[in-house]
Amino acid sequence: MSSGKTVMRSLALLALLFFAAAGHAEIRVGIAGPLSGSTLTIGEQQEMGALLAIDHLNEEGGLLEQEVVAVSVDDACDAYQAEAVARQLISEDVDIVIGHLCSGCSLAVSKLYEEAGIIMMSPASTNPRVTDEGGANIFRVIGRDDHQGTIAGNFLADYYPDRNIAIIHDSEPYGIGLAGYAKKQLNRRGISEKAYAGYQRDQANYGPLVNKLVDNQINIVYAGGYLADIGIILRQAKKLLPDLRLVSGDSLAHAEFLVIAGNGGIGTYFTFGQDMRKNPAAAGVVSAFRKNYDYEPEGYTLYSYGAVQAWAQAVKKAGSVDTKPVIDILKTQTFDTVLGQIGFDEKGDVTGMSPFVWYVFGDKNYRPVEAADLPN
Repeated sequence: MSSGKTVMRSLALLALLFFAAAGHAEIRVGIAGPLSGSTLTIGEQQEMGALLAIDHLNEEGGLLEQEVVAVSVDDACDAYQAEAVARQLISEDVDIVIGHLCSGCSLAVSKLYEEAGIIMMSPASTNPRVTDEGGANIFRVIGRDDHQGTIAGNFLADYYPDRNIAIIHDSEPYGIGLAGYAKKQLNRRGISEKAYAGYQRDQANYGPLVNKLVDNQINIVYAGGYLADIGIILRQAKKLLPDLRLVSGDSLAHAEFLVIAGNGGIGTYFTFGQDMRKNPAAAGVVSAFRKNYDYEPEGYTLYSYGAVQAWAQAVKKAGSVDTKPVIDILKTQTFDTVLGQIGFDEKGDVTGMSPFVWYVFGDKNYRPVEAADLPN
């Protein structure tokens, strides 16, 4: 756990204890994501973004003249644990949940929040079903996998039409959905993948999958899943397929990928939303993370911060934290955030921002793809 994260969580806990003891009225924000296990790295991004946004709200006098208190829970990117922590947040009477991060968790709990009358706003769940099947209370500030997967399918068709392509997924809603949309678009372009396979998360050895890649003489792998598993698969596969190239999705937006994949991760392409660290509207927040907490706000960090901002502005405009008026404001107005000026459509999908762009890993971190980075 980074020192910056430790400080921020300690401040949030002290605020919660102080205001509860003092009997102050407060507005509670639930933060639900993986704070343990193999997806901890991206869960930390979500939590850090939300915590700093809440801290900044309180520095400005709170919300509706009330202190904003964070209630952070760990769903471990597991649907069953997500249901348990969702019930905990409901029992603690939170006014909004920032999260969940993993699509499988969001799908597992959205009906619970709908029944409880609590808004859920995810900075990371990209599976289309999250908003397609969710109630009026479900929002997200990230794009959808039917778009992300289609972009990936076109990339594979454009740059690797004559290569042996494998499409793999982690057998969970995010991974299988993303891989499925990439496969669908690739096939629409008249190209068939050489292999299509699932795997189980959190394995130490992916030998059977690697053997399948070797047997099919795979040159290009498109992977739908989470950073840690994909990094291990690539490291193991590169020992037998040294020229193997990886293409993947938004979960790879963390420098930790290179730690896991090793040098074999250099040259990996992946899609993610715009790098909001470069957005002028985010400059002050980025500086605060770096100077005050020694924390680099990459990946989902600013998306989480922006989710809190959008909700807080809707609360101010509604003059209430009551769910219905806040939902009405969220779906009819726009909000100035670190993500730019955003809004939400009737389903709760974000509007006003470009959902996905391409990145490539260099020898230390990732960067936006430029013309010179594209495959020959």
